[in-house]
Amino acid sequence: MTFAEWVAEASRLLTAAGRDERESRLDAALLARWHLGWPMARWLVNLGEQAPADFAAAVAPWLARRARAEPIAYLTGEREFFGRTFRVTPDVLIPRPETELVVEEALTCLTKLRTDSANPRPPLVLDVGTGSGCIAITIALEQPPLRVVATDISEAALAVAMDNARRLDTADRVTFRHGPLLAGWNEPADLIVSNPPYVAGADRGALPDDVVRYEPATSLFGGEDGLDVIRALIPAAAAALVPGGWLVMEMGLGQADEVQRLIRDAPGLALVRLRADLQRILRVVVARRSE
Repeated sequence: MTFAEWVAEASRLLTAAGRDERESRLDAALLARWHLGWPMARWLVNLGEQAPADFAAAVAPWLARRARAEPIAYLTGEREFFGRTFRVTPDVLIPRPETELVVEEALTCLTKLRTDSANPRPPLVLDVGTGSGCIAITIALEQPPLRVVATDISEAALAVAMDNARRLDTADRVTFRHGPLLAGWNEPADLIVSNPPYVAGADRGALPDDVVRYEPATSLFGGEDGLDVIRALIPAAAAALVPGGWLVMEMGLGQADEVQRLIRDAPGLALVRLRADLQRILRVVVARRSE
């Protein structure tokens, strides 16, 4: 059996289990490459070659788990984010492309801070609900020197984030704290970033199986309308920012109007812009505390 023939057979198995046909082919090829340790170029060159005799049996358990909707990222234990590979486990939300928009907006805000501020100290960034640490670590790598503090209510998630910090050589630049929201942090921040839980509990049934069955509920769901954590975070951020400081936060489909109202109601905080993702969903809000 060639690798191409194996992919065709594996994708039929995944499709029969309810996975999308195109996604099934991509998943089968990804699992094969991950097992072999091959980059894409080598895989494409060798598609017509005979697979080793033990190949199909070795990959079969991973294929069966994907057929049960277990996310690829949890099978391989990694996900790329902002051009870097992060370790992920079922204790953390799988990083998604739209969250890269949070990082892009945060980096823009940091550039403006450095342009506008006469204060020579390194900016302080707080990442609320850090999960895998992908936002905090990426910001630390993209805009040194910074002081970055990342919080999470899950000790298991913090263990994953700290491991990623070690792997990506930022353990000395990112401080991790266990606790909700700002976790009792008292020093004013120049920038607060967050990808909070924002899925409405009422929308649970609309989520794909690989999300609702496997990803941590505490990282997904923000109460019945999805806004419980956001309602607490916005006023807390307004109080914790320095004058001229920034808040950059991800949000969900249909939440932009309520998020804008919450920002208007937060003392000293003003909306700067909203940013849509590739599906034209308003996904990221940027706000600033008055000078």
